Amino acid sequence: MPKVQRKDIPRALFAHLLLRIEQRSISADALKSLATWLDTNPEVPTGDWYKRFPTMTVCGNATLVKTFLTPDQVPIGKEV
Repeated sequence: MPKVQRKDIPRALFAHLLLRIEQRSISADALKSLATWLDTNPEVPTGDWYKRFPTMTVCGNATLVKTFLTPDQVPIGKEV
């Protein structure tokens, strides 16, 4: 299974992620939790996936993180 890509993120995707962090008021603590999880070099499915955290859900597709959701939004894909 692939692992989450942490380097060389496409510029448009990176801008989208920053926008979602701002729009959805993702806290520094939530981002720290994400970084801690990413430090484990997690394996993810080749299709759509998501990872729940207490105050956000991270959604991705294959190796890329694609967006951040608030806890009341419904993710699609396989939970990791």
